[in-house]
Amino acid sequence: MRVLVVDDDPTVSDVVRRYLERAGLEVTLAADGSGALAAAKQARPDLVVLDLMLPGISGIEVAKRLRRDSDVPIIMLTALGEESDRIIGLTTGADDYVTKPFSPRELVLRVQSVLRRTAPVEVAAESLAEGELTVDVSGRQAWLRGEELALTVREFDLLVFFMRHAGRAFRRGELLEQVWGWKFGDQSTVTVHVRRLREKIEPDPASPVLLQTVWGVGYRWGPARA
Repeated sequence: MRVLVVDDDPTVSDVVRRYLERAGLEVTLAADGSGALAAAKQARPDLVVLDLMLPGISGIEVAKRLRRDSDVPIIMLTALGEESDRIIGLTTGADDYVTKPFSPRELVLRVQSVLRRTAPVEVAAESLAEGELTVDVSGRQAWLRGEELALTVREFDLLVFFMRHAGRAFRRGELLEQVWGWKFGDQSTVTVHVRRLREKIEPDPASPVLLQTVWGVGYRWGPARA
């Protein structure tokens, strides 16, 4: 598996590279936005670790451009306490984020978690459907009215989880543990992903009928079951 690490701090890049290589991953480094885009085109990485604060082309803009051309998973590196940056990063299509200063071991675990979700595996065929929405779980594809949806890794996993558990309400903390695999974390991540998913599957995202809000609890797929 190939990972592109984009950070203008050579010390951070070197530490991350060494930890990822110890985990058996092939690593390419880039120090700025233009270098990141060029490296992504040439190396075709399986995942990108992307710092938001980059010289020249910003990390946000890099993420937007990468997302236009591919669904490569992106893990954002953000400054501690900059919640607005994390929200923007997730909104542009990032699958995960890690705040600086961070533990290299934690970053490796996040990388491995995302790669496991995207790695091709032999699984029994499974299809899910709700009205004009259909999902090929094993093929990791979804269509709405015959048009394929461009979903990130986390958006797809969240959609499948909800459809498999239709009618049950989940708290954000439960979703964070069940879908992301985190026992602790910023629950606003769930909120942002739910909003992004609604924008792609709901006729009117402001008045969702598929992915509903259960006030005081969290979210539910479809009507409550008797």
